[in-house]
Amino acid sequence: MSAETSAQKEDLESRLRELEGRLESLKRDAAQEHSSDSAEQAQERENDEVVDAIGVETREAIAAMKSALQRLEEGNYGICIQCGQAIAADRLKARPEATHCIDCAV
Repeated sequence: MSAETSAQKEDLESRLRELEGRLESLKRDAAQEHSSDSAEQAQERENDEVVDAIGVETREAIAAMKSALQRLEEGNYGICIQCGQAIAADRLKARPEATHCIDCAV
């Protein structure tokens, strides 16, 4: 494995651990009991909806990071799945889970 590939793998794994930690925190928040006060319960339920939405986004991001790690292992990382061209290094730095080059992503 090249030094660049190792660095990419380390970055993806670091981001994956961060996302998994965020998801665990969201799960703990969602498991907390609600207040007995009805006005507070209404606010807490609204907060639950936000936490649920963030949880969905986080699970999707985790899946994207795992997919990127798989592509890295298979030697397909950084290749646009639509046109087959290389994805720019700056794009991968900003969005390491990117599956499309900037032209195909538009």
